[in-house]
Amino acid sequence: MLKKYAVKIPKNVTVVYDKNKKTLLFIGPLQTKILNIQLKIKFKKDFNIIQVTKEPFNSISNSLKKQQQMIQGTTVALIKHILIETSYVIYKKLKFVGVGYRAFTVDNFSNSLIMFKLGFSHPVYFKITRHLNFTCLKFTKLFIYGNSLQHVLQTSANIRACKKPEPYKGKGILYDSEKIILKEGKKV
Repeated sequence: MLKKYAVKIPKNVTVVYDKNKKTLLFIGPLQTKILNIQLKIKFKKDFNIIQVTKEPFNSISNSLKKQQQMIQGTTVALIKHILIETSYVIYKKLKFVGVGYRAFTVDNFSNSLIMFKLGFSHPVYFKITRHLNFTCLKFTKLFIYGNSLQHVLQTSANIRACKKPEPYKGKGILYDSEKIILKEGKKV
């Protein structure tokens, strides 16, 4: 069995495997999640390792046998994501760069609506799903956090798409660790 198809389980997460229902139950300090699987799994209890095999639960056709390696890799990736989600709070920081670029919370909507001033002639409103929380640290910094990796990353990408950073002045919505390499303008 290759190492890339093996996942080490942290000590603070408990994994329960049900062969009949074809599910894995992850019990972590923050939440509990269930993953439906298509391939058989082996446990190494001495080392706290899960190994995803290529063996399916039922017999399959030849066309699906070619997809077994893809399904195996996807299952390993999903297991890793769920281990992160059950153990840690995932966050993303966004910063607003530009004169007058601001983020405000709208008070009437129970902390689920954000208003952006992004240099347009109108304000831009963005609704945050109930799975996530956000905080405006300053008017130019936004902190999005939650337990779902996919929701946090997708929401931060959607907010960033409201005003992508432009390459000449570097104005726009940037991730906190992102650096923009500025292009040189036309010379007269």
